Amino acid sequence: MRAIGLLVYPQMQALDLVGPLDVFGAANALAKGAAPYQFHIIGLGSAPIRAENGLTFVPDGALEDAPPLDTLLVPGGAGSRVADGDSRLLDWLRERAGSTRRMVSVCTGLYILAATGLLSGRRVTTHWHFADDIARRYPDLRVEADCLFLRDGPYASSGGLTAAMDLALALVEEDLGAAAALAVAQFLVMYVKRPGNQAQFSAPLTAQAQGSGRMAALVDWLMAHLDHELTVEHMAEQVAMSARHFRRVFLGTFGTTPARFLERLRLEQACLRLIESQASIERIAAGLGFRSADAFRRAFRQRYGATPREYRERFVG
Repeated sequence: MRAIGLLVYPQMQALDLVGPLDVFGAANALAKGAAPYQFHIIGLGSAPIRAENGLTFVPDGALEDAPPLDTLLVPGGAGSRVADGDSRLLDWLRERAGSTRRMVSVCTGLYILAATGLLSGRRVTTHWHFADDIARRYPDLRVEADCLFLRDGPYASSGGLTAAMDLALALVEEDLGAAAALAVAQFLVMYVKRPGNQAQFSAPLTAQAQGSGRMAALVDWLMAHLDHELTVEHMAEQVAMSARHFRRVFLGTFGTTPARFLERLRLEQACLRLIESQASIERIAAGLGFRSADAFRRAFRQRYGATPREYRERFVG
């Protein structure tokens, strides 16, 4: 049985703790035989603490009471920018690092782990909104703000909120295998089991946030016509612009070219189809408008570091 410690402190983000806890808890519920995980809620003291959203957590004990741990999870929240100055907590984390197999920061929990110095020189991620501030405060970290989650040695970090559940699934897979992690994802009705190198924002969500009017509607049209040949001229005609003017407006709106944005849309949809269907690589490529299966494989490997077949095997189990 693996002991998982979950740190709690005032003004933490409740979902940062509860989301991963439910993932590990589902693994326990679905296990055949003994439960693989045991949980320990660890407070700075023994008194109940109040999270940002008003929920109250009652620690099982204070820092000094915590048993030996396999994994320690540090959630984020507004209180992380206070707790990162708590010398007692930082000393405890440094001491525990030598005997804990994995130390995990969720969202802005990275502020706390970064303050220990344990992450110096390592690749990390955090909530996109705080990535620049983290990078400024801790220039020795290699902050990769666009990732869902990252693992660098015994340390793992995740982006905001729900990305912590993706990270927790990856840890379950590491411990119990791909089939167990997929069963947990299905049990929790998670949309898809996502790898860490996927962006925190999908292309359609980015478009919804950045686009408006005709440009926002264009993305819906593209999603419905991914199997077509889609040139800049086709896109420009859809929004009643000249191709030259369209290129300028598109770049100014989305910060990338139409061709690169379209490829990202197609590849993100490819990830979903590889996991959710048994269609052949060739059929998926054709259904998403790639010129050939080889062109699809090259583009997919360049973006995700694996072939479509390897991706499917990795995330379907």
